[in-house]
Amino acid sequence: MNILLKSATIVDSESKYHLKKCDILIEKGIISKIASSIAAQKNMQVIKRPNLHISRGWFDSGVSFGEPGFEERENIENGLKTAALSGFTAVALNTNTHPVPDNKGAIRYLKTLANNQGVTLLPNGCLTQMAKGEDLAELFDMQGEGALSFYDYKKPIANPNLLKIALQYTQSFNGLVQSYPCEKAIAPNGMVNEHLSATQLGLKGIPTLAESLQVARDLYILEYTGGRLHIPTISTLESVGLIKQAKKKGLKVSCSVSINNLSLTDGVLESFDTNYKLMPPLRTPQDIKALKKGLTDGTIDMVTSDHNPIDIENKKIEFDHAKYGSIGLESCFGALQKATDLETAIKALTQQSVFKIPQSSIAQGQKANITLFDPSLQWLFKKEHIISTSKNAALLEQPLLGKAYGIINNSQVLLHE
Repeated sequence: MNILLKSATIVDSESKYHLKKCDILIEKGIISKIASSIAAQKNMQVIKRPNLHISRGWFDSGVSFGEPGFEERENIENGLKTAALSGFTAVALNTNTHPVPDNKGAIRYLKTLANNQGVTLLPNGCLTQMAKGEDLAELFDMQGEGALSFYDYKKPIANPNLLKIALQYTQSFNGLVQSYPCEKAIAPNGMVNEHLSATQLGLKGIPTLAESLQVARDLYILEYTGGRLHIPTISTLESVGLIKQAKKKGLKVSCSVSINNLSLTDGVLESFDTNYKLMPPLRTPQDIKALKKGLTDGTIDMVTSDHNPIDIENKKIEFDHAKYGSIGLESCFGALQKATDLETAIKALTQQSVFKIPQSSIAQGQKANITLFDPSLQWLFKKEHIISTSKNAALLEQPLLGKAYGIINNSQVLLHE
C-alpha cells in the first residue's frame, strides 16, 4: 500500500526541505514525491496528525531487552514494539543477556528473532569471552555476522593491555570497541554519586574521579594504538572536557549520554526510590550543565534512552540490593527536548555515522526510514504511557515536551492508535 503523509514539517538539516511543511508520498517503501500538496488516491493510506513533524529514523545506541534468559523483563518482540511507538527505527542491543552474545552464532540468533520487524535490531557482541574481561571474544567472526560493536555491557575493562590489544586488532576490519567509563577500584561498593546527598542518605558513593580516571586512561591508550573507541553513557563535567580535548587531537573517539543523566540530579535520591538507582549514577547540576553544553557543541555524539527493564522482584526491594537500571524508550524524546532545542535533539537521535550505519535522508528516491512526532506536545509521563513489560521508570511523573507518533520503516507503518 502507498502512504501519503499530509502537512508534515520536515526536520532534516541535510535535506533541502529542512523545516518546510510538505506532503510526502511513499511508494513501495521509497519516498517518491515531496511537494507542497499531493492529492490522495484510492490506493493510499493517508496519515494526518496534529502538528505532524518528521525526521530521519531515530537510533538508540544502547537498549537492553531480556531475551534470551530474562524474558520476564522484556522480550525482543515487545521491546521492538516499544521502540517503534517511541519513535526509534533502529536500536543497538546490549549484551546483558543469558547467555551473552560472544560468538557469531549468538549474533545470528538475535538477528533472526528480529526478522521482518519495523524496527531494525543491531546486536552488539561481547568484547571478551562470556563478558568476563579476560580473553577477547570472536570479534572478527561476530562482525562478519552483523555485530555492530564490541562491548561488555557496563563492565569496565580493568586490564589496560586488553583494551590496547582490542583496539589494535579491530583496526584490521574497522571494528568499534566500547569501553564503559568507571574505574571500579576507586569505588568498589559505591551505589550513587559521591556528594553531599550520599552522605546525608548514608549511601556509599561513586566519585566522578572513577569515571574521569577511566576515560583519561582509555584516551591515552587510544592515542597510542589508533582504532575506533566509543565511550558509552558519560556523566561528568570532567569526562566532557577530556573527550573534547581528544577530539581536537583528531582521535577517533565518540561518546553517548543517558537521557537520565541529562534530566535528573542526585537530589531525587532523597525518596530512596530504587527507580533512581542507575549506572552511571545521577550526578550534580554542574555535571548536567556540562553535559548539555557538550551535546550542543558536538563533544557528545548521541543520546541513549539506556533502556534497561528490570523485573519487580529485583527493583522493588531495599536500595542496597536493587539492580541498576531504568526503562527509557517511551520518555526519551520528551525528556531530551526539555534539555535542549529541537534541532539538537533530532541530531542526537539520528547520529549513526559513529556506528557506520547507512542512513537515508528525507528526499525523493530515498528509502522511507522516518520518525513521526509532535515536538510541542506537553505531557506528564505516567504508568499508563509505559509500553514496556517492566515498569521501572526513572522519569515517571516528569513533565515532558514532545512525543513520537511512531515510525515508517522497513515498508511497515507502526503508529499509536
